[in-house]
Amino acid sequence: MEKIRIKLQAYDHRVLDKAVSIITDAIKRTGAEVKGPIPLPTKIRRYTVLRSPHINKDSREQFEIKIHRRLIDVMNALPDTVDQLMKLELAPEVDVEVRALS
Repeated sequence: MEKIRIKLQAYDHRVLDKAVSIITDAIKRTGAEVKGPIPLPTKIRRYTVLRSPHINKDSREQFEIKIHRRLIDVMNALPDTVDQLMKLELAPEVDVEVRALS
């Protein structure tokens, strides 16, 4: 393997940063080179909901969800690096996407 790209996303940035530190420590122990974590722009989803669906159209509530994202590139990945990454236990709130690049 030449290069691995790991994309992480979560609603809470503290949980995401903890997962990033666990992943980078595991990669550094295997001897591979780590580039990142690179913070990607935070996606903000905003929703407006009517408080009462039948009357008072001017009375509304607004909600938002923030999705925090990080990117980690692993250079010169070894088979041992992949094994270490598979054994990691991360928080269930963190969504991880792993892609091998050539």
